[in-house]
Amino acid sequence: MIKAVVKDREFMNQVQSYENDRERFHLWWLGQSGYLLLWQGTRILIDPYLSDSLTRKYAATSKPHIRMSERVTDPHLLTDISIVSSSHNHTDHLDAETLMPIIHNNPNIRFIIPEANREFVTKRVNSPLSFPIGLNEGKHITIDGFTYHGIAAAHNLPERNEKGECLYMGYIIRFGKFTIYHSGDTLWYPGLEDILKPFQIDLALLPINGNDPSRGVAGNLNAEEAVRLARKAGIQHVIPCHYDMFTFNTADPEDFARKAEAAGQQYTILPIGGHWSSEKL
Repeated sequence: MIKAVVKDREFMNQVQSYENDRERFHLWWLGQSGYLLLWQGTRILIDPYLSDSLTRKYAATSKPHIRMSERVTDPHLLTDISIVSSSHNHTDHLDAETLMPIIHNNPNIRFIIPEANREFVTKRVNSPLSFPIGLNEGKHITIDGFTYHGIAAAHNLPERNEKGECLYMGYIIRFGKFTIYHSGDTLWYPGLEDILKPFQIDLALLPINGNDPSRGVAGNLNAEEAVRLARKAGIQHVIPCHYDMFTFNTADPEDFARKAEAAGQQYTILPIGGHWSSEKL
């Protein structure tokens, strides 16, 4: 089991220690594609998965989800959260055991989802149908100084419902002078780099576990593709993710590091629970 560098109360104390930083934003990797972002005292969560629900669900199947890394924090400890987002309906990005205590303990929280998934999401987290804020590609919304732009994702295809709304999404998030991109789960579909480039992205959070049909799950960018996409889209810095959570569906971040260095791409490999700040931009 990979140990978290900080966890639970120690983790929350570390977040609290940066609350008064007015210049930089701070980011912590929660594992898989989950992050906590702090900017000028405002906390947001991106695709948090902080339970063992998938390990239990698949324990007696041909596809066991054996956890590789420690949980960074009990979701009940996550307070003062302004926004939480989910990129799609897979449990490692939309986990009731993570989201329900967060929503309960943060009564003013706003919940951003793909509009296409509204009914599914509200049933999973037991919320009113009107509670989430739905986005689609090309749409945006501003909450507490954060502007979210919807970007279509391909997992494995850029699927849409009967209204043409995306089932899988990423988000461009803009705040202050900063722009980040959380891709959600995605492959590199034609034209993605052209969609991203005008945003002048400072930091991208990209999956690197690849697309192996033998795993029996939808795929993602691999290390080489993540680096090439970043270079093509003019992304300044990349933090890779979606590895070291489940043994059957992971990747070696050192492979990403080698490819990024060869391409001249700025990057950071974070440990589980690891902290990053925009001073590295």
